[in-house]
Formats: sequence, structure tokens, C-alpha cells
Amino acid sequence: MTWRNEVARLRGLVAVLVSAAFVASVFVAPARATERDRLVAFLEVTGFGVAIDSIAQTAEDAPAMIGMTPQDFGPAWSRIAGEVFDSALMRDMALDMLEETLDVGMLGHAAAFYASDLGQRLVEVENASHMQRTDEDAREEAEARAAALPPERRAALARMNAAIDAGGMIERAMREIQVRFLLAAADAGLTEDDFDADMLRRLLTQGAGEARAEMREAALVSAARTYRSLPTDDLRAYALALEHPVMARVYELMNAVQFEIMANRFEALATRLGEVPPARDL
Repeated sequence: MTWRNEVARLRGLVAVLVSAAFVASVFVAPARATERDRLVAFLEVTGFGVAIDSIAQTAEDAPAMIGMTPQDFGPAWSRIAGEVFDSALMRDMALDMLEETLDVGMLGHAAAFYASDLGQRLVEVENASHMQRTDEDAREEAEARAAALPPERRAALARMNAAIDAGGMIERAMREIQVRFLLAAADAGLTEDDFDADMLRRLLTQGAGEARAEMREAALVSAARTYRSLPTDDLRAYALALEHPVMARVYELMNAVQFEIMANRFEALATRLGEVPPARDL
């Protein structure tokens, strides 16, 4: 799988980053409950914890960025990937960042939507999609389904996806994740190249237009598959809620947390892999 294909797949993943159900009790917890307690509950009731867990699925595609595969690292691969992408570790990272970003006002606003019946139905389908790794046959089927969408449903999905990334963060973050992984891989001796960060960013920006179009189409395919059981009116209501300025800020912060954890773990993966002789050299 090429990095460009992985970007498209990750875009689909991030397109459902924070969509989930808030439970009102999170915001009226007893006084003895700490802010950390409320954030732990936030991870559970919104599905954000499942989204964080699913970052581990991207690990096996990272070596492709340097022309390698997980098999090149032999039996050490599973151990290292499991340690670097440990669910408890990544959730703790998310909680630390959420404490510095989300305030009670944002959470309270989001609760008005996510505690609704629609919110509950959204979290059900989105949680189910987070941990599904799509094979080639399933991807082709999803693409065919998206191509056959009625115009009004396609428009509703496109509007929803646009609202999820109103600030255009996702494209920039995808480039930065690749830059950080490649630099860490070079530092770890996994490549013969001596990468320059500014040069890498310029090179990746050159293909930004094409990548942006591919990401939009991949997000549409992913959304069509994820929300196939929901009526179009629900999708319109969802998009409307996402377009509210406060909700847009919540999504911006959630995306930032997701991407920072992903980039951090990719850097750590490169460092750890540099400690192991590739299996093909043994």
C-alpha cells in the first residue's frame, strides 16, 4: 500500500473521529468526580476512545513509507508494534491533551446533540466502523456503492465530511505525520537517505492538489459505507449540527489530538524498529 492510498484510508478513519453519543450524566457528575473522570467518560460515551484504539491499525502500513514491510523485522514486529500502539498508553495521551483543550462549555454544547436519539444511532454505526480494516474486495464494493449514490445522498455526505474538517487540518496533518515518520526513520538508521524536513514538506506539497481530491473521494466512500443504514435526513441533521461554530471547534481539537498521537506513535515506532536488525539481513 502506498502512502497516498494510506492517506486516503486514514482520511476515512478521521472522518468519523468524534461522532458519537454524549450521555448527559457526564456533565452532571457528583462534585467528587474529577475532571479526569469526566474525560474518561467522554472517551467512552463519544466513541473517541475506540477511535484512538484504532490508530494501532495504521502501524503495519508505516514501513511502506520507507520501502519495507512488517515482515522485514521478523518476530520483533508484533512485539514492538503492540508496545508502541498500546491502547492504554494512547488513551492516556488523549486524556492529557483533552485536559488542555476541551472546556466545559464545549462539552456542554456538544451534549445537546450527542445525547439525542440521532447521536446514539451515530455512535453505534461509527464505533462498528472504527476497528474494521477494509480488504481489497470490501474496498471495491464500497467504491461501487458510493458511485451509485443518489445525488441528494451524495450531497448530504459531502456536506457532512466538509463540516468535519472545516479548517482543512486533515490534509496538512497527513503531510506532517509522513514528515515526522521519515525523519525519525532516518535518525534510527532505517533509511540511507538524510532527509531535510523543509525539503520533505515542499515535495509533499507539490502533490497536494491531487492528494486532496483523492482524500475527498475516499472520505465519501468511507462515509457511504459507515452510514449506509441511516436515512439521508439524519445525515443532513448531522451536518447541520457539525456546522455550528462551537461544534466545529470541538472537531478541530479532536482532530488535533488524534493526529498528534498518530504522529508521536509513528516516530516512536521508527525509533524502536531502528533497534532491530531487519529480518532480511539476519
